[in-house]
Amino acid sequence: MKTALTQALGCRYPIIQTAMGWVATPELVKASVGAGAFGFLAAAVMTPEECEAAIVDIKSHTDAPFGVNVHSFQAGIDRIIDACIDHEVAAISYGRAPSAKLIEKVKAKGVLCVPTIGAGKHAAKAVALGADVLVCQGGEGGGHTGETPTWLLLAQVLDADLGVPVVACGGFRDGRGLAAALTFGADGIAMGTRFLLTEDSPTPLTTKERYLQSDVTRIPVSTKLDGLPQRMIMNNRLEDLERSSALGMLVRAIANGWRFKSHMEASWMEILTAAWKMARGTELTLGQTLMAANAPMIIQKAMVEGRPDDGVLPSGQVAGLIDDLPDCEALVREIVAQARAHLHKAAEYGETDAV
Repeated sequence: MKTALTQALGCRYPIIQTAMGWVATPELVKASVGAGAFGFLAAAVMTPEECEAAIVDIKSHTDAPFGVNVHSFQAGIDRIIDACIDHEVAAISYGRAPSAKLIEKVKAKGVLCVPTIGAGKHAAKAVALGADVLVCQGGEGGGHTGETPTWLLLAQVLDADLGVPVVACGGFRDGRGLAAALTFGADGIAMGTRFLLTEDSPTPLTTKERYLQSDVTRIPVSTKLDGLPQRMIMNNRLEDLERSSALGMLVRAIANGWRFKSHMEASWMEILTAAWKMARGTELTLGQTLMAANAPMIIQKAMVEGRPDDGVLPSGQVAGLIDDLPDCEALVREIVAQARAHLHKAAEYGETDAV
């Protein structure tokens, strides 16, 4: 199944496994790329040493191309980028506030840049900065997300005709979605929640079961975790966050920031400098960026410790439609088979005179 996306990234199928903190580990990446998708390692919650070890681990098990997701202003970012270059990682992905210097450095070494955007107005800017592929995540998507629904965002970006492969993200789980995206004009799809809910995902079973029990109407967007719009499954912790005062959020953010600082082996100066740089490059306030350290440590409770009611559960609304935990090989195989069947059916419509 060749598209502009598979030609750019070197994967067999036009499917991207997105980088989810604490979830997109070497185990999940190895499984997804082994199945023919393109996987991204979630390095934004890793130290440089952890990231390099993870890259070496993946490389020792597969020759398939894969990518690394980074935060432009995370502690140790220069060493992480050097590891990506040294070990010839195929691509890096990133979100808000990308560093032009970082992008220039990796592109000079042949590493592709695959940013995720959540608003149509960001598409041209991302390409001007050096994007080789655009992942367009609609509001249905999990974690940090925008306000524009997937199909409307996709239409905006495709109409702009920016000359790079365009990937649809937000609300995808099966072959119907892949066929619809390709027919719509996209070059592939990206999925996070669907790959999280596989046998190969490291997420504890107790947490996966909570996802499987979710309902599409109970996966709202909240700004209470880190000051940015983030879609999560409603649970006791999120309800508690929604009731929190500004002072309560600040106290919680400082406490979790301390734990995050320790995990990332960063100094307070590095944390503050990163927050200031991110605030300078976006519309966020310094206070909002300082709250960003709040998110990983609360997410970790659910995604690593298996305590879904004590942590938060970043999720796309599509979780409410998922009821199984296949391995990545079976998942990708089924998606591709379904997509081919639906594309064949669509082609038949084009061959008739019916309106």
